[in-house]
Amino acid sequence: MKRLLICDCDEVLLHMVRHFRDWLDTDHDIDLQLAEGSFEKAMRHRADGELVTRERMWSLIDGFFPAEMDRQTLVPHAAEALEALGQRAEIVILTNLRDHCRESRITQLSTHGIVHRVECNQGPKGEPVARLVAEHGSPVTVFVDDLPTHHDSVAQHAPGVHRLHMVSEPSLAPHVPPAPAAHARIDDWRDAAAWITARFDAGSPAEA
Repeated sequence: MKRLLICDCDEVLLHMVRHFRDWLDTDHDIDLQLAEGSFEKAMRHRADGELVTRERMWSLIDGFFPAEMDRQTLVPHAAEALEALGQRAEIVILTNLRDHCRESRITQLSTHGIVHRVECNQGPKGEPVARLVAEHGSPVTVFVDDLPTHHDSVAQHAPGVHRLHMVSEPSLAPHVPPAPAAHARIDDWRDAAAWITARFDAGSPAEA
């Protein structure tokens, strides 16, 4: 049976925050301070220093996806890693975007040589991960994501899945502590591919 790799996209396969920051700067006169680690605390109007409201924050994120997605760039070594891992695993890109962005995400990834099933999700990823694992016959599965909350959710709903925490943006990674619910934290795809391969080779589910 083939293994299963369920992988996030933004700040795992594609850089997002650096390009979102530049867009906020040039088009909206908003500063994004990556050291804050959370958009809700990091976005301030340059004119008065006031935090961007939560409603405005989501409006800006919706404005970036899908209209500005072509700004995004490939994370180093991501495409090569997926190509190698795809020789022995089914790969699903589970991305937290609204459903209308799915075709744009598929096209975007394909321009970088990443052609795999893409599923959009809103909210925690534990339940969709559990459904994907069941759909594929419950193979040995690895989940890769940059947000600790999703590792918490997967640990709850699919505890047998190996969980790898990755934050590929160098300016953001130092401000994001390792996710407690993840089994490992690796921010470079060369090392991540080796870790994932070792989980596939062992052929056992994760310890809850």
